[in-house]
Amino acid sequence: MNFWQAILLGVVEGITEFLPVSSTGHLTIVEKLLGLSVDDRGVTAFTAVIQVGAILGSIVYFRGDIIRLATAWFRGLANKAARAERDYKMAWLVIAGSIPIGIVGFAARDLITGPLRSLWFVVAGLVVWSFVMILAERYGRQDRGEESLTLKDSLVVGLFQCIALIPGVSRSGATISAGLFRGLDRVSATRLAFFLAIPALTAAGVFEAVGSADDIASSVGWGPTIVGTVVSLVVALAAIAWLLRIVAKFPITVFVAYRLVLAAVVAVLLLTGVVDAR
Repeated sequence: MNFWQAILLGVVEGITEFLPVSSTGHLTIVEKLLGLSVDDRGVTAFTAVIQVGAILGSIVYFRGDIIRLATAWFRGLANKAARAERDYKMAWLVIAGSIPIGIVGFAARDLITGPLRSLWFVVAGLVVWSFVMILAERYGRQDRGEESLTLKDSLVVGLFQCIALIPGVSRSGATISAGLFRGLDRVSATRLAFFLAIPALTAAGVFEAVGSADDIASSVGWGPTIVGTVVSLVVALAAIAWLLRIVAKFPITVFVAYRLVLAAVVAVLLLTGVVDAR
């Protein structure tokens, strides 16, 4: 992989990771257009590792919240009175909501890095989940704030996050939609989506970096991988701030038109043989 390719992919990851447009779908499409083999273990690992850059961006952006929740959690472990604090309970909700993706992601890792990398799955995910997003905006009450979160909310959103393992669905699109279905307002649903993404994507990236270190070194190269990761971090910081402003004013359905147009373009490229599904 050339450095300019790594920079481009880092920009794509940073922009799309937290927008409800599917970062994995976009990376798969761009990798195919660049002539890279999406089945190559090194490329698959590269895709997972540069996501850590975007997650580091979210950690930097939400560092105040993360430090507050972590402090409350550790304090609550040692102090019974501290367990009544809202931040202590919120920390446990994030932990509980992260468990489903950890189990499903590990159990289905061969499926995720294999058959699901087909661009036809990307097309299907973009189209089908667009309609789910429309339903979430239409039927979600959006009358609950972050202070009303329950264990059931966290687990439901965590289970929806597992659906995002299908390229094209979008992690934020799935989790924000789940939050809306549970009656959360868009900002609260989006913040919860960010908090649940941090442990899930960090674990996935570290697992790939350690388990596929040789594959990265022999195919993509660690130089481009590090560059792509740093670029995704910087770009993600701007994307996060922009998304939070957008969801505060507009429904997530503002992204639906883009998703459907992208799905149509990719479908045409596939049908005309410009790019292969695999």
